[in-house]
Amino acid sequence: LYVMDGPGWDVPSVTHMVAAGAQVVCFTTGRGSTTGHAIAPVIKVTGNPATYERMRDNIDINAGTILDGSESIRDVGERIFKTVVATASGRLTKAEALGYKDFLVFKRSREAEHLLGHC
Repeated sequence: LYVMDGPGWDVPSVTHMVAAGAQVVCFTTGRGSTTGHAIAPVIKVTGNPATYERMRDNIDINAGTILDGSESIRDVGERIFKTVVATASGRLTKAEALGYKDFLVFKRSREAEHLLGHC
């Protein structure tokens, strides 16, 4: 387990994971982020069945099957593992197939932190 001090929003958090050495990113989304990445493949996973139904063309794994009882945690875990292996072996993620190539480096600003601390 690694804990990173960085931004909590989609694109820069993935960039930070890739900069730290991630070769494949498993990105969890509840409402349906469309992010992909310019350097590493991003496997999008949601546990929200409604999000998966709305965005099935953009989300790789529906873990909401645990909630509806059609799969166990172990089953979904195995599916995620197999997807990571397939992706690392060259299979495109949905974000890659759709052409999403996001990249953003988050830079802390002491000036902004100082100003925001006084709001």
